This record gives sequence, structure tokens and C-alpha cells, in this order.
Amino acid sequence: MRASASRIDEDAILVARLQAGDAEAYEALVRVHGGRLLSVARRFLPNNEDAQDAVQEAFIKAFRAIGTFEERAQLHTWLHRIVVNTALMKLRSQRRRPEESIDDLLPTFQADGHQTTESHEWSDALLERKETAAMVRHAIAQLPDQYRVVLMLRDIEERDTLETATALGTTTTVVKVRLHRARQALRTLLDREIHRATMS
Repeated sequence: MRASASRIDEDAILVARLQAGDAEAYEALVRVHGGRLLSVARRFLPNNEDAQDAVQEAFIKAFRAIGTFEERAQLHTWLHRIVVNTALMKLRSQRRRPEESIDDLLPTFQADGHQTTESHEWSDALLERKETAAMVRHAIAQLPDQYRVVLMLRDIEERDTLETATALGTTTTVVKVRLHRARQALRTLLDREIHRATMS
């Protein structure tokens, strides 16, 4: 708790310096928050160059808008939001590619309604392992852009359906369908990863 309070105090000082136009404060902001923001950008933009561009653009936007930063807000949350929105704008501005199919990752059903392939049971011990977080990140990264981004916004960023649809310039129906399919595909990918891990 003390560390968190200390971070908030340091951020408050940093914001005050930024608002006063302190050039060294800009460098400090990039040094302190750059790595974490790049990790966030990479979740949306797998191409490293695109992710770095998004972070750079996000910092420029943050510098320009620092005068509007509200004292009660948390700096890292504010920066996180800016980099996510910048990454989404970058995705939208890129040349539209044909939608990739994930049909081979979706469950199939027999005539009686049962799944043709049983999903594996995941033990609590397995889910609590550190490697599982890396496994989930790796599985999400394998999803095509249009599914990965919807999953990230709804399940990781915790944005609601309307906000997600607005951010992506699409409809709430499209968001709901893609999210449902993305979750099913993610389950298949995780089943494969966990099966591999338990067999090795």
C-alpha cells in the first residue's frame, strides 16, 4: 500500500513538472511508463514497429493534453487509455485486410447436440501456475486481429459492448458475435496449449 501511495505521490510531482513545461519531466515520463505502455500496445499491434509508433504517438498526445489531466486521476491509467485508443486508431487506419476465418478453432457438434471434441478440464493448480498467464497471452496473440482486439477490449480492458463498437467503428452486434467466437477459439487454443503442457 505504501509503495502504491509513493507511486501516486511521484506521479503527482511528475505531472506538476510536466504542466510547468519541465523538459526533463518529459524524459522521466517516457522512462518510467514507456516499457509498460509498449507491452500494452503490442497486445493490439503485434508488429513491433507499429507498437512503438503507437507509444510514441500516445506520448505526444499525452504531452499536448497534460494541461487537462485531472489531479484525482491516476497517471498510468490515463496513459494506458491513450495508448489503447492510439493503437485502435492505428488498426483502423491500416489497409483493411480480408477477415481471417477461425472456423477450425470453433467447437463442432453432433446431431444430438454434444460437442464432437470434449474440452479438457483445467485444474486449479494448473490455472494458478505462472506459466499459464504466458500461455493465455500466447493464445490470445494467435487470434486474428479482428477477434483479438474485441477480446482485449471486452475481457482485458473491460470496456462495455457499445464503447467497444464505437472504438472499432462497428456495430454492437458485430462486437457480440466476434467476442463469442473469439472466446470459443481461445478455449480451443488453450486446450491445445494445456494438453501439450500436461503431456510434456
